Amino acid sequence: MPEVRDEEVGRRLFQIHKEKAVEVALEKTRRKMPLEWQSFTSSDVDILKYILGEAWVSIKRSEWESVSFATLTKKDLEGIIRVAKQVSNKEKPEKVAIDEVCCAIMSKK
Repeated sequence: MPEVRDEEVGRRLFQIHKEKAVEVALEKTRRKMPLEWQSFTSSDVDILKYILGEAWVSIKRSEWESVSFATLTKKDLEGIIRVAKQVSNKEKPEKVAIDEVCCAIMSKK
């Protein structure tokens, strides 16, 4: 069995923590708005996961934990998805978009 470097293990562990944090946040949101959630496509959810993951990287863990994801509205999520799509369409720099998303979710403390 090949040796796995500590750096690789650390990167993978970081990725797992990021994915878990995003899944927990989205589950809180889903539970609060089950009917509205159904209006989002799988590609909307994928891009939402991506941009929230990047926001998680940018925000202190204590601040992330204080965000009330259950208070995000359909309109909030549509705005976050719109910003993420602007990044994927090269209409907006990723750093600017992540800052916008961080501001949007941090307002839900």
